[in-house]
Amino acid sequence: MDGFEKYYRKNWEQRLEVLIKQAKLNKQQVELLKINAQDPNLGETMIENFITQYSLPEGLALNLVVNDKEYLVPMVTEEPSVIAAASHGAGIVKRVGGFRAKIHERLMLGQVVCENVSDAVALQTYFKENESSLLDCANQAHPSIVKRGGGARWLRSRVLAADLVSLDLAVDVQEAMGANMLNTMLEAVAQKIISECNQDILMSILSNYATECLVSATCQIPVNALAKNGISGEKIAAKLAQASRLAQLDPYRAATHNKGIMNGIDAAVLASGNDWRAIEAGAHAYAAKDGQYRGLSQWYVEGEVLKGELTLPLPLGSVGGSISIVPLVKVNHDLLNFKGAKELETVIVSLGLAQNLAALYALVTEGIQKGHMSLQLKSLAVSVGAKDTEIAQVVQLLKQQGLRDSKSAKEILKQLRKE
Repeated sequence: MDGFEKYYRKNWEQRLEVLIKQAKLNKQQVELLKINAQDPNLGETMIENFITQYSLPEGLALNLVVNDKEYLVPMVTEEPSVIAAASHGAGIVKRVGGFRAKIHERLMLGQVVCENVSDAVALQTYFKENESSLLDCANQAHPSIVKRGGGARWLRSRVLAADLVSLDLAVDVQEAMGANMLNTMLEAVAQKIISECNQDILMSILSNYATECLVSATCQIPVNALAKNGISGEKIAAKLAQASRLAQLDPYRAATHNKGIMNGIDAAVLASGNDWRAIEAGAHAYAAKDGQYRGLSQWYVEGEVLKGELTLPLPLGSVGGSISIVPLVKVNHDLLNFKGAKELETVIVSLGLAQNLAALYALVTEGIQKGHMSLQLKSLAVSVGAKDTEIAQVVQLLKQQGLRDSKSAKEILKQLRKE
């Protein structure tokens, strides 16, 4: 694009000037970018072609009790009612003892993918016979993690096609999420395979499908604690279990079911400084682990108790990457008050189950819109220009008249101002 040649070599001020010179933005719009930039030096450190910081609201989910400890959970999201729902679901479970959560294992996986393989059996034999030296090679590429008690743990090979074989490496990354660490190890192993086997390598890269980094949350709720608005707890529990069953049977429902879970998880992962895109990708892959995409959580009734459970691949870090350089992340870690990546994982998987409980509870009782609507109407009022002193009145009149569109909101605001 004309005017943007070697844009990455320009400093921040020069990049903004280009936007004006090329008539992409006017001076007033560029001034808005400057106002929101907050810390240009940090932005330049984190990404390429930095122009500004894009802000999202952050709030606290309350009531979350996991393994007998209560947490304040920072969440970053733009979607109305997500934090309210997380707090509501957590509150229901808090009153009956809280969530129980456990780590199954915490290893990250990466792949060295061999291509143009002429004899897959022979290559797999080489991997098996040289497992110890391949693991040593990986550890030598990142000795500092070995000193901290981590490092490469095991290998496995998988034939993906007649000419493609994946060598999978499992690594204990300790407190980091470990992407860069793992990629360094994988590239070292790839070079060893090239030199010893004269084997072509397609790529060496971590996998975000972290099946060796699973964490589970469970809860038990007496059905009588679920009663609401004249509906018995027994009936609501049965409907919750049926809604869970629906998400196991129907991928169309499962996608929305899981999106609700990830509403909470993504928001908390983002606030913690971790890579929410990696977590999202791994979770959805795990939802299809048996060949059909299904709901990630399950709810069922046993006797007089509703039981819920959620297991996810959740490779989070407490150090490294943006975690170490974004000041607000440190504040969020202090708010959350956790010790280490494993505890963080137990908190966030439990938050996901709380989010899911609140969504299903609303769906099978009053419907999802009632909880959403107040915040959505508030956003609508702001979008049509209502000031702080006018928002509540606009929302109230929209509710009274059963209106939900911007044209009606504008008319109501116009009438208010005339009065």
